[in-house]
Amino acid sequence: MLRAQAGFGLLRSCLASLKPRPNPSGWRSYASEAQPEVVADAFVRTTALFKTYKPVTPGLRHLRRPLNDHLYEGRPVRLLTIAKRKKGGRNNRGVITVRHRGGGHRQRIRTVDFRREAPGIHDVVRIEYDPGRSAHIALVRNRDPEAQGMKKWSYILATEGMRAGDEVQSFRQGIPEGFVPGFDEMQKEEMERKLIETDEGEEGEQVDNSAQSLAIGILRTMTLKPGNVLPLRLIPPGTVIHNISLSPQGPGLLVRSAGSFGQVITHEDSGRYTHVRLQSGEVRKVLQECCATIGKVSNPLWKSRQLGKAGRARWLGRRPSVRGVAMNANDHPHGGGRGKSKSNKHPVSIWGWGTKGTRTRKPGPKGPKNSNKMVVKERPRGKEKRSN
Repeated sequence: MLRAQAGFGLLRSCLASLKPRPNPSGWRSYASEAQPEVVADAFVRTTALFKTYKPVTPGLRHLRRPLNDHLYEGRPVRLLTIAKRKKGGRNNRGVITVRHRGGGHRQRIRTVDFRREAPGIHDVVRIEYDPGRSAHIALVRNRDPEAQGMKKWSYILATEGMRAGDEVQSFRQGIPEGFVPGFDEMQKEEMERKLIETDEGEEGEQVDNSAQSLAIGILRTMTLKPGNVLPLRLIPPGTVIHNISLSPQGPGLLVRSAGSFGQVITHEDSGRYTHVRLQSGEVRKVLQECCATIGKVSNPLWKSRQLGKAGRARWLGRRPSVRGVAMNANDHPHGGGRGKSKSNKHPVSIWGWGTKGTRTRKPGPKGPKNSNKMVVKERPRGKEKRSN
């Protein structure tokens, strides 16, 4: 009994000697609260191009994301977004017309300006993530003091290397008067030469050619900048472009995904068409009055990312896909049978269309008449593609 009392007294004296830790909230806490920044730094492994994570969970083991520290972490401009109503790949009758779609996180559609008709200088405010596309978008502000609402603020496709504080400009309406000294006079002289044929001496031609080359050089220096919009007739051969339109007044339709780019090949002597090489390798004729944006599309490392787990694909609205050999015979041409085999059949889709190399259409000159008369050279296939 005496030993027990002595033990309790010793324990009481030891506890009394300990200084209590200050707790302003008044609640007893047995574990320290971790800061979010400290936890994030503990899990992240940064490399030169990608961000990887310590494999503390199976979903983090193979997760790999491109480093995009320049992206804005806030919310988009509400005025420039539209609510996205999902249909799960179904049409107006409720029939699934697009497979493997459904679910996913709630999203808002960003209204991106693919026309770029507003002239003048626009300031890049920030670079943002767009859930509806693989490329990044840039929020730009029009310097025109009279512009209001959606004419003052707009989203455009961000080019590679574009950052907040940059300036972009659209020359879709033409080169402003007085923008380049001597360029307006050169255009007037060209129009006069087309209307009235005059014979000039050799010295006069040399002086005119030198003045024209100087004006064209200054024009290209001031306009050929990433993010600027120009008609194809003002873009020299070899220039990298994207967001290419197919009609003079239409929006950009070609080359809009992350990391993609086209290239101007040549201008026809007739002055009507320009040959453009697309991302697939196809060379196509486009009207010279159509416009394109200078530079490559942003986020080139998007294709090298790894989601790490199936749940992240579901967050993006992608439902699982089932192999044809795992189905029944009435569900797929490869289904049924004893064992896993498609019975030496050529690979086909669920509707019986040939896949994996079977050509179902011949575009360009080899196909039906006027099927795609603007194609100059088809995209490489098979051995030709592997050789490149």
